[in-house]
Amino acid sequence: MEAAGIAAISPRLRLVVTGCAAIVAEDEQVAIDRFPRALAIAEAERWPFDLARIQLLYGERLRRAGAAGEARAQLQAALERFQWLGARPWIARARQELRATGQTSLLAMPSGAPRLTAREHQIAALAASGLRNKQIAEKLVLSERTVAAHLHRAFPKLGVTSRARLRDALESGVRGAVEPGSLTPFRRAERRGMK
Repeated sequence: MEAAGIAAISPRLRLVVTGCAAIVAEDEQVAIDRFPRALAIAEAERWPFDLARIQLLYGERLRRAGAAGEARAQLQAALERFQWLGARPWIARARQELRATGQTSLLAMPSGAPRLTAREHQIAALAASGLRNKQIAEKLVLSERTVAAHLHRAFPKLGVTSRARLRDALESGVRGAVEPGSLTPFRRAERRGMK
């Protein structure tokens, strides 16, 4: 694929080719060095299944290299994406790998257990009010890509797969709670409507 120049065709193919180069690397350290390059590809979030598979394989490689903590971060991110996509066989594989790192609280952890960060909550609330990514980006002085990335992380945490269900999920408050301590005093005042 590298010799044929496939990576130059599109960002998605660059993600796949770079990920494959990491997967087939025989030397453990070379592989571990290559995976972050794949994950850093611009717009990688647009292809959650491809990205999640690379994170899963990276996590597996890290675990086998004895870096359990780093492996957990990659495996957890992969698991969340697979849950969001409803990819059951891949969810099972990611859970199995997480257990192998020593993470024992997995069985009791519902798919939406992680809490929203303050920024994810803010962006999800704006999206639930009907604003498009471009409008949210302009309002918060962010890039559209950053807005999309926050929404992509918020959806599985809220247990939704579309914008249409965001408002109900946020209003339920069960899964939409903001991480404790993640709001600065300014953000707390802003959230209460005091500026």
